[in-house]
Amino acid sequence: MMLFVITPERLWRRRPASGGRWEAARLSPLVLTVLIAALAFSTPREIAFSRLLPAAPALAAAMWPVLPTMALGAFCLLLMVVLSFFHTDLGTPYTLAAIIAVTLAAAYGSHVRLQREEMLFQVRLVADAAQKVLLRPLPGRIEGVEIESLYLAAQEQARIGGDFYEAIGTPHGVRLLIGDVRGKGLSAVGAASAVISCFREAAYDEPDLRGIVRRLEATVTRHSAAFPVQDQPEHFATALLAEIPQDGDGLRLLNCGHPPPLIAHCGKVRVLVPTFPSPPLNLAALIGDRYWVDTVDFAPGEQLLFYTDGVSEARDHTGRFFPLPDWMRRPDTEHPRELLDHLHQDLLRHSGGRLGDDIAALALRRTTAQGRGGVA
Repeated sequence: MMLFVITPERLWRRRPASGGRWEAARLSPLVLTVLIAALAFSTPREIAFSRLLPAAPALAAAMWPVLPTMALGAFCLLLMVVLSFFHTDLGTPYTLAAIIAVTLAAAYGSHVRLQREEMLFQVRLVADAAQKVLLRPLPGRIEGVEIESLYLAAQEQARIGGDFYEAIGTPHGVRLLIGDVRGKGLSAVGAASAVISCFREAAYDEPDLRGIVRRLEATVTRHSAAFPVQDQPEHFATALLAEIPQDGDGLRLLNCGHPPPLIAHCGKVRVLVPTFPSPPLNLAALIGDRYWVDTVDFAPGEQLLFYTDGVSEARDHTGRFFPLPDWMRRPDTEHPRELLDHLHQDLLRHSGGRLGDDIAALALRRTTAQGRGGVA
């Protein structure tokens, strides 16, 4: 049995920090009470504004705890008694009965709402813990590479989704993964969890990226086997694997249908489009299992950005996509954390605060050369 300990202070503090708008809305029942009382005392009795007093505790039930709601109902009851001394023919008994009945109903409604909010709060705590397991915090630096992450859910109350990423330091170098599972909901979260778990093991074991992606392909295929045969091709994931070797200034990329990463330096941006496309995960049986690894330069000081399609496909009110390559022409002095913070702010500004899809991004900057020579 779950015991809920609910106090007004606990529930009121938990309100989202949208700031002044919520604080103003929370005062609306009191403002309504004062307005009705002022109109009742200042207008002719034939208008009978006092009969609107039961609306105040009814409104309070939607945002106040139980005791303040009942206190407001008692205050409205007292106001009605005072008004009855000035206007004896207002039908005071009926209005008093209405205030009492509405206040009791409002108090019960407030109690039920608080219980549901407490349950939602507990569920969100579990979701936060699940996200920390699925998308665990990345170290700020791995083998001479600064790395930061960003995750934004399209829905305000969501905590986890189908976008995923991981970065691991291995004997083969720094290996990274970012991807996006088609669809939403628990099935997408389950597929993302399976891919990340497989990558965390394969990144240490496999000598090259092709071996890793084949294991990821097998994992997603097994995961989708739980769905009806005719629906299995609809369950796939795009993925981008990267490797920063310990011997040189190169970057190896294996792109399985994912948006191409960007490298920026001195106001110039390179879009790392794959030479040959590789199939998304769980589609190799349909379109072939040829995987192509590209090698590109990634020198110290350059900024590298991995992202999901929620970034590049964010739209403004006119339907225009977020101009990511142009946006990346930023000062090279930015730390990866600052780069992602600015990306977060500019995405919300571009989309008017309404994201159409989940967003995941990784920003990297190489601080030191890890060796000499080229990359095989």
